[in-house]
Amino acid sequence: MLNNRAQVLLKTLVDRYINNGQPVGSRALLEFSGLEVSSATIRNVMASLEEMGLVSSPHTSAGRVPTARGYRLFIDTLMVVQPLDSARVQQLEHQLQPDNPSRLLMQASNLLSELTHFAGVVATPKRAAITVSHVEFLRLSTKKVLLIIVMPNGEVENRVLLTHKDYTQSQLTEAGNFLSQHYVDCPLQDIHQRVQSELHQLQHDLTSLMSAAMAAGDAVIARKNEDYVISGERNLLYINDLSSNMQQLRGLFNVFEQKTELLQLLDVSRHAPGVHIFVGNESGLPGLGECSVVSAPYTSDGQIIGTLAVVGPKRMNYEKVVPIVDITSKLLSNALSQN
Repeated sequence: MLNNRAQVLLKTLVDRYINNGQPVGSRALLEFSGLEVSSATIRNVMASLEEMGLVSSPHTSAGRVPTARGYRLFIDTLMVVQPLDSARVQQLEHQLQPDNPSRLLMQASNLLSELTHFAGVVATPKRAAITVSHVEFLRLSTKKVLLIIVMPNGEVENRVLLTHKDYTQSQLTEAGNFLSQHYVDCPLQDIHQRVQSELHQLQHDLTSLMSAAMAAGDAVIARKNEDYVISGERNLLYINDLSSNMQQLRGLFNVFEQKTELLQLLDVSRHAPGVHIFVGNESGLPGLGECSVVSAPYTSDGQIIGTLAVVGPKRMNYEKVVPIVDITSKLLSNALSQN
């Protein structure tokens, strides 16, 4: 536990460092903290905070900077959130038009990026069940087949299958009719389980084709349930805290490209309302070691269906970013509920 003096000095140090990016010395702390104490007292408090792992001293300066642990204490106990005024909220609300759910997610991502100048990420809603209304196989060439999966909303997925044998178009039509007639409006997950026990109704030489179709269906499910839209990731290239270390920067963009690990991190926010903040290594992802992720879940008709977030440097203005993430999640939830 920190006493009041140590809390004031730690908050002042974090505020000053966030503001100008320079290590904060005793003179600046004395000037901006409002405390009537001596420089020696401030140095003693700073030494104690450094022993506790809350601040550190760069080799090139006598000043100090907050550590990830210092940021965490600041966020949990010292941060004073600056809420957006009602006029600004209404302005943001007009930028999220509830006419198209897919476009809404991109609008929300753009909004997060524009307001923070960092990267805005919106994980697409997880689908409880992806159903099928029609399946068709078309012969493209020898041992090459086009699989067409049509969903009830009109969305179409195409996959090119490389088969072990050459099928005639009549055989492919038979396989497509079998799936369409037996599994219409059936979730893809259920089709995969049921088709294994019912393949005896087809000619034996079509079983490998059906297995390939089921594998393609699994890929559709994985892609639908693991995706996000991102805006402003290029902003991070111009932040000195990140761009000064090319290896770290490559690791960060690898996280964006691979998607799975970042989506797993964002999924943590789905289990409880409110804003969640991961500072540096708290994310468990090496590529985000010098970053913070500020996330919040969004809903549709009261049910949590996804997560949005801002990804930026640890040296971000949390007091401004937190309310931006919070209000964007609420505005997106309202817009999706109207759709």
